Amino acid sequence: MRLEGKTAIVTGAGSGFGAAIAQRFAAEGAGVAVVDLKSDAAAAVAQALTDAGHEAIAVEADVASGESVKAMVDAVRARLGAPDIVVNNAGTTHRRGDMLEVDEDTFDRVFAVNVKSLYLMAVHAVPHMTRGASILNIASTAGVRPRPGLTWYNGSKGAVITLTKSMAVELAPNGIRVNALNPVVGETGLTAMFLGEDTPEMREAFRATIPLGRFSTPEDVAQAALFLSSDEAQFLTGVCMEVDGGRCV
Repeated sequence: MRLEGKTAIVTGAGSGFGAAIAQRFAAEGAGVAVVDLKSDAAAAVAQALTDAGHEAIAVEADVASGESVKAMVDAVRARLGAPDIVVNNAGTTHRRGDMLEVDEDTFDRVFAVNVKSLYLMAVHAVPHMTRGASILNIASTAGVRPRPGLTWYNGSKGAVITLTKSMAVELAPNGIRVNALNPVVGETGLTAMFLGEDTPEMREAFRATIPLGRFSTPEDVAQAALFLSSDEAQFLTGVCMEVDGGRCV
């Protein structure tokens, strides 16, 4: 049990990568707070975990709202204890297309969910985290090897990568590690937005750019998240690990 006795907060855990991370962490002994903007999705994942004999709670939260994040962290502390692991997985994007056609409200929401959320989670969770704790930010290959059509999303994930490295240095004296994962596109609720048009032809064109020949899966990301969040990675901080089948090579 690689996370036995630890409390983990996983945002955006009602589906996709977040749900898989929550499931993997729970199976390894962590008490997991399944956090999502969609309360019914969070409840379904948490219920499945408790039905399997794991410790889990569902918490509705908007990671772009300071008031909501504070209330969520307070609820987790009251029910599971202070967080040992925080996974900033919640994210959003704009539809693939001309950068000039993304409206201002969409731009603001992308940066609020993908970037501001790291600030809010740090402000409200870090004061309760102790030595040996870990923060894991879910970035993207888009922040490493950006391509046309997702410019503003690319920029938000580039910010996550830079913030991860800066947070890692600043929190090191506190004994708190900060790392990131950079997944290539996978089967999540955002896949159609990334592709622009979700057709077999578009999927094949993108798949051809991945040397290992397939999209990422939630399980791929969950396995990497488990490693970086466990004591096995206790000397790793500031690492931004590609989970991409060679896409960024």
